[in-house]
Amino acid sequence: MILAIDVYYLNDKAKTVGILFEQFTDGINEIKSVINDYQSNVLPYQSGQFYKRELPCILALLSQVDLNSIDVIIVDGYVHLNGGNLGLGGHLYEALDKKIPIIGVTKKSFTDNKQYAIEVMRGKSNNPIYITSLGMLLKEAANHIQSMAGKYRIPDLLTYLDQQTKLFKFE
Repeated sequence: MILAIDVYYLNDKAKTVGILFEQFTDGINEIKSVINDYQSNVLPYQSGQFYKRELPCILALLSQVDLNSIDVIIVDGYVHLNGGNLGLGGHLYEALDKKIPIIGVTKKSFTDNKQYAIEVMRGKSNNPIYITSLGMLLKEAANHIQSMAGKYRIPDLLTYLDQQTKLFKFE
């Protein structure tokens, strides 16, 4: 099973959403499950240490999942940052004892990590998405994201996931 995760913030609150699906080529109609988690008192954003804000939200969501059934996790963020430092995905990989491969997908390039990222062009967009990974060869991770359903820059499942994070009101 593949798990894609995204987090949305408003002030010190967060909604984390995970979608489970079987194949990278699956479409929205083939999603097996959507999982939600809500957190309060989330740490503020700290430049260069984004994982400190997001990782606790992701780990809370993962407590609702049988991790033995997960083959790979996709996160909205980098696995490697500049100079090979760990990004969100790298810290998640470490938190999971390096047992589940992590693929990071982002829309923006990160300075000084070109050796750790592959640009993937999708659809008719002139802008790439950037793929990083741990626990899986980078080229394999990029091929998986390239194969995902959808005719636009961002695969359909990841667009759907992003939309799901924003479908609620913080109280």
